[in-house]
Amino acid sequence: MHKKSLTGLVGNLVQATRRYFDIWSAGVFTITLILFAPVISLIVLSFGDSDGLWSHLFDTVLARYILTTLALMVGVSLVTLVFGVTTAWIVAAYKFRFSRVLDMIILLPIACPAYLVAYAYTDFFEYAGPVQGMLRSLFDWQSPREYYFPEIRSLGGAVFVLSSVLYPYVYLLARTAFRQIPASFYEVSSIYDRNTFWTISLPLARPAIVAGLALVGMEVVSDFGTVEFFSLQTLTLGIFNVWIGMNNITAAAQIATFTFIFIILLLFTELYSRAQKRFNDTSSRQRNQQPKCLTGLPALLCICLCLVPVLFGFFIPTGILLWNVLQSIDMLVFADVFEVFQNTLLVSGLGAGIIMLISVLVACTSQIQASKFLRLAGNLSATGYAFPGTMLAIGVLVCVGLFDRFMVAVMSPFGVFHLSGTLAVLLFAYLVRFQAVGYGAVVSGLTKISPNVILCSRTLGMNAQNTMRRVTVPLIRNSIIAGGVLAFVDIMKELPMTLLLRPFDFETLATYSYQYAHDELMEQAALPALLIVLVGLIPVVFLNRMLRNTS
Repeated sequence: MHKKSLTGLVGNLVQATRRYFDIWSAGVFTITLILFAPVISLIVLSFGDSDGLWSHLFDTVLARYILTTLALMVGVSLVTLVFGVTTAWIVAAYKFRFSRVLDMIILLPIACPAYLVAYAYTDFFEYAGPVQGMLRSLFDWQSPREYYFPEIRSLGGAVFVLSSVLYPYVYLLARTAFRQIPASFYEVSSIYDRNTFWTISLPLARPAIVAGLALVGMEVVSDFGTVEFFSLQTLTLGIFNVWIGMNNITAAAQIATFTFIFIILLLFTELYSRAQKRFNDTSSRQRNQQPKCLTGLPALLCICLCLVPVLFGFFIPTGILLWNVLQSIDMLVFADVFEVFQNTLLVSGLGAGIIMLISVLVACTSQIQASKFLRLAGNLSATGYAFPGTMLAIGVLVCVGLFDRFMVAVMSPFGVFHLSGTLAVLLFAYLVRFQAVGYGAVVSGLTKISPNVILCSRTLGMNAQNTMRRVTVPLIRNSIIAGGVLAFVDIMKELPMTLLLRPFDFETLATYSYQYAHDELMEQAALPALLIVLVGLIPVVFLNRMLRNTS
């Protein structure tokens, strides 16, 4: 009897341990801690002593960093607002020939990294470029003092370049909001003879538009390649200059933490916009407004208006890059670029695979366990996307340094092992930065699966591992593929983290084109830049297909 009681007690303890300590839940919390460690390290490092450099920066250049960053954000926000809202309203409210084609073409600038567009336009519009050369030849001008031409390497040039590639963020959200407005709202406005755009569409789409502008603002704060190429003194470039140029990582961490204030404000703006109250049609049969058919001159005008931002953000810069490639065809250059392209495929493929593996593990475990704490942990693991690459690079470097010191202390009798300077550090940085891309895609797929499917699998005796492998993952296969493609292309375009953390003598297409462009060798930079743009078209096709399936 005593043995039976003891056996029962041990069994209860085992069951309680399994209930409160699940290996999958422990794995999710461990992953979250590891992925959030660079952010914590960055904050801790910022409390260190910068040897008086921070006070010197505060007295000299910090105000310039802040004002330039704010001016760039405001300028880009205004231009993207005009580009994005105008095109979204035309596509959503009107139907004309080629309107479905324009719906996809408007998204093409997403495939172009801003720094590549900056390289192309600089080569095209600078003093030695073809535009000014043609003007001098046409009007017989001999020096720049005889005429005025806008300087592309300026704040206005950066606003133009960034706006041309970032307006699709506003376009996507605004177009979706316009199309979801019930037709009854327009009918009421017609009864009172009011303008439907200003009184109905724009006010109801305001939360979506503000959310898109917040995303644009975060991209502007995170941008490194464009502002560095145009020599604009922003906070992100200040982090790079202080860290690399002045060799003071503590002061760089302090600027990065200060930059975090801008990120937090933009995040709260985006969340507040999404939390605004909804306006719903209370009629029994809700229907959306059908687009108005246009022909003739009005249709031609709409086509021209929609093509203007696409020309600036995709066709012109891509054409410039293609022209430079055709002008400087060299088989030796092709051989070098092919080797760099292999490196890019390697890190992008490995990074995307790791991101999707971790994303599936975290999201599916949270779904199967139905735990709010696990969902919160999953959301925290995906916060790295809100930070600029230069900021995360500092945090990753600090974490890797601590790990190396720990390994030296533990493994010194067996040999020295260093993680710094290896490909693993770069892959870890990609995981921290782009985990949100994969996690968001997986969560989006999981929301379409009924919870009853998970409950049925558990009722039939499947454990969490079998449920994930045989039920959940097959059902979200398309979402996993889409997330992997998006992560692959994002890694391929990433510049600052790759530039700062890559192994010695290891180049990707982004760093390869950056170094040639930095040395004013635009023809050599054109081929790798064009390859990045062409590969970047893949997620545009995926995104457009998903949006059409859900519309």
